[in-house]
Amino acid sequence: MVPGPTLAVFDLDNTLLTGDSEVLWGAFLIEHGVLGPEFAERNQAMERRYNAGEAVPGEFCAFFAATLAGKTPAEWQPLRSMFMRDVILPRLPPSAFALMRQYQARGDLLVLSTATSRFLVEETAQVLGFEHLLATELESDAEGRFTGKTQDVLNMREGKVTRLKSWLTERGWAAAPTLAKSSFHSDSINDLPLLLAVGQPVVVDPDKRLEAEASTRGWPVLRLPRN
Repeated sequence: MVPGPTLAVFDLDNTLLTGDSEVLWGAFLIEHGVLGPEFAERNQAMERRYNAGEAVPGEFCAFFAATLAGKTPAEWQPLRSMFMRDVILPRLPPSAFALMRQYQARGDLLVLSTATSRFLVEETAQVLGFEHLLATELESDAEGRFTGKTQDVLNMREGKVTRLKSWLTERGWAAAPTLAKSSFHSDSINDLPLLLAVGQPVVVDPDKRLEAEASTRGWPVLRLPRN
């Protein structure tokens, strides 16, 4: 295998996007009567535990996968389109696009890597201009309906490293030298494994634990204007 191109890998939620896609999705479903108001407290509790680095990947990903259970992607599409238009697009600041374009202009290959499900973020990835997306994959039944379960390696914490290495290997690129010259951008302590795996870790609007790590390790910290 040969070293691949220099990658510029980006987390999505609270990094490029102002907010968390799946937490916002839960609130959106409550607002539109798909989920009951009792889900709000559970949604907020999961967000707190994720931000604190306390929610394990299986628990976190399964919690939000369950919100899609019982319907096909086509059946969810009208609500997903509304969610994209009304919730997500207003939360993608110009500064996020500008940051990505800096790396694209120098010839880096842009990759979006998120713990959120592919179904929920694939349109966001397209709007941002990513050709390559690594996300949590959802299980479907024989009729194409989401089962409420995940499948394959979850794209969260150490799973982000595993999935990215596998993605590189599938393309015939040696993972170690490729990651050594590549960058990863994240806000969350949950992404510490991938930040440690790349040669150019960049911390963006970090949570308190990641900010402390960045200070200790001398990593650059970016603050994006989000107006």
